[in-house]
This record gives sequence, C-alpha cells and structure tokens, in this order.
Amino acid sequence: MTSRSRTEEPQQSRRVVLGVSGGIAAYKACELLRRFSESGHDVTVVPTAAALEFVGAPTWAALSGKPVATDVWTDVHAVPHVQIGQRADVVVVAPATGDLLAKAAHGLADDLLTNTLLTARCPVVFAPAMHTEMWEHPATQANVATLRQRGAVVIEPAEGRLTGADTGKGRLPDPVEIFELVLSVLDRGTASQDVASQDLAGRKVVVSAGGTREYLDPVRFLGNRSSGLQGYALARAAASRGAHVTLVSANVSLPDPAGASVVRVETTAQLREAVVAATATADAVVMAAAPADFRPTTVSDDKIKKAEDGSAPPIELAQNPDILAEISRERAREGAVIVGFAAETGDATGSVLELGRAKLARKGCNLLVVNDVSGGAVFGSLDNEAVILGADGAVVEVPRGSKTALAHVIWDEVARRFAE
Repeated sequence: MTSRSRTEEPQQSRRVVLGVSGGIAAYKACELLRRFSESGHDVTVVPTAAALEFVGAPTWAALSGKPVATDVWTDVHAVPHVQIGQRADVVVVAPATGDLLAKAAHGLADDLLTNTLLTARCPVVFAPAMHTEMWEHPATQANVATLRQRGAVVIEPAEGRLTGADTGKGRLPDPVEIFELVLSVLDRGTASQDVASQDLAGRKVVVSAGGTREYLDPVRFLGNRSSGLQGYALARAAASRGAHVTLVSANVSLPDPAGASVVRVETTAQLREAVVAATATADAVVMAAAPADFRPTTVSDDKIKKAEDGSAPPIELAQNPDILAEISRERAREGAVIVGFAAETGDATGSVLELGRAKLARKGCNLLVVNDVSGGAVFGSLDNEAVILGADGAVVEVPRGSKTALAHVIWDEVARRFAE
C-alpha cells in the first residue's frame, strides 16, 4: 500500500489560530501555516509586534488569505480580542518565546495574541523556542509547569543548532511534527482547560519504533518491513497528552516527533540496551518496534562475495534476547505499564487472536496490541486496526482508522491502568 502524508488526506476543516511571538524561529511558522492551509483548515495568524520584526505582515496575510493585526484596536467594532479566541478550535503558538510563556502563565493581556489566549476555550499548544539557558531558567520552567497544570500542551523544544554558533535544547521542533502533534490534539477532541486532557502529564514513557537490523557483512543485513509510523504516532500522541517521551528509534527515516527525546539504534542488542536503560525510571513502556528474532552468529568484516559455482554461503543464526519479556518480568519498576505488539498472520496452530493471547501470557506484559498483518497489511500505511488484549482479560477492538487514533486508544488503556 502506498503511504501518503497527513497533509494529503482530507481533513475536517478546523478554525486554527496561529500565534507567532518574536523569536528568530518565526520564519519556520510560515511552513506550519502552509501545512494547516493546504490541509483545508481556516487559519487566522495573530503575531506579536516583535514577531513582525522577523516576518512582516504581508507574508502572513498572503499565506493565510486574511489581514493580520497585533493590537486590540484594529477592527475594534468586531471585538477581535474576544471573538478570535472564542471561535477557535485550537490555538497554536509557534514559536513561543520565554516572554510569551511568562505572559500566558500569569494571565497578562497587552496585545491581541495574549488576549486571545485568555478567551480561548479550546486546546492550546505552545511550541517554545529560545536559547538553552532561557529554557532551563527556573522562571521559565515554573511558567511551563503552570501552563501544563492548566491543561495546555507545552511541547519540549528540540535539541540542535540555535542562533549563532550555539547548540543545545531550545530549538523549535520541525514544523511538520508540530502540525502532526496539533492534529493529534484535535483528533482527541478535548479542551485544554480540562486537565484530564493531559492525563499523562508528568509521566515518563518509553516508546520503541522501527525495525532492527542484524548485519551479515558491512553492506548486508537481516531486517523487516517495520516503517516506524505506529511508534512515532504513539510518541507524538503521548507528548500531546503531557508525557515526557523517550523514543528509541530503530532505522527510521522520519522527522523527530515534536516533544520527544530520540535515541537512535540499529541492532537488537542496541535496542535492548537503550530500552532497558530508559525503562528503569519509566511509568510506561510501549514496545512498538519490531526487533529481529534472530542474528547471524558471525559477521564478516568484508563484503561476502558470490561463489563462482553459484552456491550460497551458509548462515548460522542465533536467537536474540526477548526484550519485551525481559522488561515485563525483570526490568520494569513496580507499577509500570508495559505494552507489547504482536504482528500475526495466523497459522495451523491457531488464529491471530489465539496466537496473540498465547503471546500475552508468554511475555508477561500488561497489554498486547495484536495486528493481523496477512498480505502485508499495516506496514508503511497511515492506517491501522488492532485488538488490544489485557492481562486482566480486557479486549478492546479498534476499527480501521489512523495510526494516531489507535495510539490514543492505547494511551487511554495505559492511563486507565494508572488510575486503577
């Protein structure tokens, strides 16, 4: 099945308010605006006066098809400082500077954007961007904690090159990933003022994604068809619900999900090492990656050459460690929720669900997400369907839909077990 981007899919039209504050990353918000507009959403851009020093009003007006204003006095008869927030389905502030976060946390309203934030009764997403020292300052962290406590989504900044020669945490996440995270928030359909919408706030979660590689020689490996799309959807969904997310990514060529710390690995041994290390302090672990079950017992230092007689070299395999079983029975801390995945086709020994139930008992995890992958279904597709089996006997059938939708159902089940 050919994959496609979320931008290319028909979306329900939503009224999006894009707030832009005065940071150098303001230029990246143009791409975010384009994503929303091209996917059929009605976008109103509300920049601050400082933002217009970086990207001018004509640019925002041309890209959104609407005039822009920074103060409450333009078109005052329409009461924009009230109407814009009241009518919005979501408010996204990207970039959100330290100054803007401080004003939002303390309820200050000295321009159109901060007034809009006070009147919004919809999900509010902040995408901070600033220098590392500013992000780590206790005042900024206190403001972020206040906003999250009220139910706002404050995305963790990315790590990388900042202005000048500086590098560190504080970079605006990829606009495509901010877009996807906002869609995840909208898909869930809860209001930012409802603290329950941030039911993973303060939780540390680990998600694995992709497929591992077991090398035969410097250029050849044993692998599988896992694209990592479901794991990345899980990481994005968890971040949108307030979790601190560690994503262990095996051979995935996708942008880092907004709000997630990404650890890149190749082999099953590397995956195990990263997952076990992160599991020690995790509240939940979701093993969406597809580790190779076997590895060659020897790896050639040189490329294996073809034999002149047409024969193939023998490959002796050894079984890899069972990471899911290990963390379920030994490594996870008390009270952690462990979720596994089972890609099954059914065979003479049992149906897909029968094999899934046997695997759940064998692995010892709390939840097992069972996919029927007969004929290559699921791999590389944006859609998925599954049955979630619980060690407590629960059975949740998830009909075909987006992988983001399935991700939220999985986190619903995890959150339910936290509450219990």
